[in-house]
Amino acid sequence: MFRGTGTALVTPFAEGRFDEESFRRFIDFQVEGGVEALIVLGTTGEAPSVSEEERTEIISCAVATAAGRVPVIVGTGSNSTDHAVSSSLRAQDLGADGVLVVTPYYNKPTQEGLYRHFREVAKAISIPMVIYNVPGRTGCNIHPDTVLRLADLENVAGIKEASGDMAQVDDLIRRVKKVRSEFKVYSGNDDQAFHLVCSGGDGVISVLSNVVPRETSTMIRSALDEDLSAARKAHMKLFPMMKGLFVETNPIPVKYAVARIGYCSQEIRLPLVPLSEKARDGLDCLMDELGL
Repeated sequence: MFRGTGTALVTPFAEGRFDEESFRRFIDFQVEGGVEALIVLGTTGEAPSVSEEERTEIISCAVATAAGRVPVIVGTGSNSTDHAVSSSLRAQDLGADGVLVVTPYYNKPTQEGLYRHFREVAKAISIPMVIYNVPGRTGCNIHPDTVLRLADLENVAGIKEASGDMAQVDDLIRRVKKVRSEFKVYSGNDDQAFHLVCSGGDGVISVLSNVVPRETSTMIRSALDEDLSAARKAHMKLFPMMKGLFVETNPIPVKYAVARIGYCSQEIRLPLVPLSEKARDGLDCLMDELGL
């Protein structure tokens, strides 16, 4: 797994279909911008609105275009353990370097249920797995104690932490690094990434880097290199954009922003709708301030 910045990629669409040409150009833009990993078919990639046929196209395109330059990590989570296993095996067969598996949503399992869910996925595959904790989306929070149990499994490589609870994150980093120093802890929130890395974490799985990959990856590398002055300065400069990209439900604002810089259309799938005019005006101002 990587240390640094992994971009949670948007999925370009055109006239109702996956836009492969735009996706290839966008991946090149990301790699040339210095990101250390590509995360495909996560929340930002509108995974719930993508068909199984499209999933195969998108994963295959990402793997072929990345061409080993950076790892490709595929979102394969589900609230069905069997489906998460089959999706993870499919991603592995298509050449993914790792999978990102979200905590099961809606059915709200216990901590023991979460442990067994992730254990079954990890046992089924031979590539690394990253746990994804985002209680605001799933209604389910995986506790540090459970993550520590999962860290005993060799191919459970890390966690994307988007709980928003920095005390929980600090507790996890403090404890898990003692027992397995190579276990990766990534921020799932751009506005907390600087703080997480300063606490001993390993980077960010970012929405922001869709729009400013070089600036985001430079900020995170500065923090990892303990150049805190440079990292703090970059964090403060980018902070308004971090917040602006969540003025409406992700990925609505970032899809608009990526379209504005020329790497996809604004097309987004229902039940999501395009960015409102009021939010668009505000995001335009933030992008102008960054010279985008």
